[in-house]
This record gives sequence, C-alpha cells and structure tokens, in this order.
Amino acid sequence: TRAQAEGFYAVHKERSFFGELVDFMVSGPVVVQVLEGEDAVVKYREVMGATNPANAEEGTIRKQFAESIEANSVHGSDSLENAAI
Repeated sequence: TRAQAEGFYAVHKERSFFGELVDFMVSGPVVVQVLEGEDAVVKYREVMGATNPANAEEGTIRKQFAESIEANSVHGSDSLENAAI
C-alpha cells in the first residue's frame, strides 16, 4: 500500500525524489526479502550494483534489469542502521 511504502522509505521523506519513489513502489507487485549474514548489507549492495544502472558493473542486478535510476529494479538498505528500521 502507499502507507506501507511511505513508512518503509521514511528515511527519504525529506528528499526531492520521495514522492516518485513511493509512486514507483506502489505501481506494481513488490517482492520483499530479508537477508541475514555476515556483512549482508555490504554484500547485497555489491550484488545490486550502482544506483544508476548506467554506472553499474556488468553482472549486477541493476545493470541487467534496471530501466533508470528511478526504476532501478531493486532496493536495499545502505547501512546497518537503516536495515534495522
């Protein structure tokens, strides 16, 4: 729901892209996953690739599947603090 997306991305509420991010996240189905393990945040960020798919390395999720920065196909926490939210 919109309320769930707004809550999940509350860390970005004051940023200019917040509304567009929420719109995108409620525009279709979403798969939520919880990853656990040593250095899980760092390792998953490596697998996701750069936020801008044009800058992402070959073999990363965003390089292969993202349409744009806004529709970058995968989202993940950028820190342990945000992952704990």
